[in-house]
Order: sequence, then C-alpha cells, then structure tokens
Amino acid sequence: MKRIRILLADDHELMRKGLRTLLENEPDFEVVAEAQNGRQAIDLVREHLPQIVVMDVTMPDMSGIIATNQITAELPAVKVLGLSMHPAGNIVGEMLKAGAAGYLTKNCAAEELANAIRLISQGKIYLSP
Repeated sequence: MKRIRILLADDHELMRKGLRTLLENEPDFEVVAEAQNGRQAIDLVREHLPQIVVMDVTMPDMSGIIATNQITAELPAVKVLGLSMHPAGNIVGEMLKAGAAGYLTKNCAAEELANAIRLISQGKIYLSP
C-alpha cells in the first residue's frame, strides 16, 4: 500500500504531537516531519517532499498563509490543508487564494481530518462544512 507522506506545521507542540498520534494510527499515512512555524515548514517541505502539509494558519515568524503561498508556488505537487481554530471568514479565503487545497477547523473529528487528507491527496478540494 502506498502511504501518504504528511508534514505537520503548528506552533503548539501539543497540537503537533496529538495530530501525529492520530494520523499515524491510519495505515496509509506517514508523518515525515513537524514544523513549528511557516519558515521551518517551507524548509522541511523542500527537504522531505511530503504530499500533504497540514498547516496551521496563524503561527509566529511566518504565517501559514504566507508559507502556503510560497510552498504551492515553488512545489505545486505538494498540497496544503489549512487547519485553524477560526471557522470562517477572511482566513478561509486567504488560505485558498494562497493555494491551499482544503480547510478544516481544529474542532473537527479525527475521521474528517483523515478523509480530507485522502481527498486532497487525490487532487480534490476539501472544505469543512
């Protein structure tokens, strides 16, 4: 079975570790790296070439929006799933304009996150209801 390579970008270590634990329970997922800000996410994407980046929108040093814009411009095969505590509004639009292939809120169920990653890896768009 081909595994989906995932990079996690979130400034909260507890959030990253929790996401890693959830995602590594899925037989078709492999978390290849974790970044604590947008700048580090860009560097790690270049190094590890994941298929999916689960990107927190608001991080220090460089936001997820700016990092998404740079990643999708430089490496269009890498798909970004925006993840935020903000449910709607400008942030969703800004992430999509930056090139994100999807957007979820942090209060989503683990199954929804896994489903979104699988759909995005197939070239589809996913927006949390």
